[in-house]
Amino acid sequence: MRRAPAEPVDARAVAAAREALTGAAPLVQCITNSVVQTITANALLAAGAAPAMVDNPHEAAAFAAVASAVLVNVGTPTDDTARAMRLAAAAAAQHGTPWVLDPVAVGALGFRTRLAGELLEHRPAVVRGNASEVLALAGAGGGGREVDSTAAREDAAEAAGALGMSTGAAVAVPGDVDVVTDGTRTVRVSGGDPLLTRTTGAGCALGAVSAATTAAVVLPLLAAVAAHVHVGLAAEVAAEVCGGPGSFAIAWLDALDAVGPDAVRAGARLA
Repeated sequence: MRRAPAEPVDARAVAAAREALTGAAPLVQCITNSVVQTITANALLAAGAAPAMVDNPHEAAAFAAVASAVLVNVGTPTDDTARAMRLAAAAAAQHGTPWVLDPVAVGALGFRTRLAGELLEHRPAVVRGNASEVLALAGAGGGGREVDSTAAREDAAEAAGALGMSTGAAVAVPGDVDVVTDGTRTVRVSGGDPLLTRTTGAGCALGAVSAATTAAVVLPLLAAVAAHVHVGLAAEVAAEVCGGPGSFAIAWLDALDAVGPDAVRAGARLA
C-alpha cells in the first residue's frame, strides 16, 4: 500500500500556518516560570493568541481540557506548580489538547529533570530546549549551566530525532541555525538576531508561540518551524529599529504583531 506524501514544510506552508494562527486566535494555558510571565503573555497577544496563566493545581486540569493549547515551562518549579504541570499535561493528553514542553535547565537540576521525564509520558506535541536539555531528556547526557547550554546544537540533533520518534513530538533545538525534527524529517531554520538571547524570556515566549501554533495547524513539525520563523523574523525587524536590549524587547513585541503571512513567506529561510 502506497503511503500518502508527507505534508510539506516550506515557506508557503509556514505562511499558511501564520495565517491560521491569526484566524484561530487560540486560548493558550501557560504554566510557566515566574520570571517570564509578562513577556510570555504579551508575545502571545502580539502573535494573535490569548494567554491564560492558569497554574493553580486546583484549576490546571479543568482548564487544559478546554484550552486550545497548553505551555508547560519548568523554569521555576514549586511543589504546587509541578503538580499543576502533571495534571494539565495528563488532561491535555486525555482531551486531545496539544501541549508544549519547555524543559528549562533539565539535566542540571534533579527535581525538574525527574519532573520533565514524568511529563514526557503525556506526549507533548512540541519539545523546545537547548542542546543540553534535549540530550538530558533523551537520556543521552547533557547537564547545562542553569538555562545555558553546555552542548553544541549538532551534538543534540541525533538525540532530538530519537526523542521525537519515541514521543511523537517535534523537537526544536535553538542555535545560530535552529534545528527542528520529529525523527523522520529535520528542518533547519535560519534567521533571528543575537539580541533575542539578551532579552529575558524571549526563548520561553517562543515556546508559547509554538503552543499557539499547534492549536492552528495539525502537524507539530510545521507548527514548531512556523513559530521559529515568525519569532526570528520579528527579531530581525526589531533589531533594525532598536537602540539596544531594552528597546529591542518592545520593538520585538510590535514586530510579532506586524510580521504576517506575506512577510513569513518572503522571509522564511529553511533547509
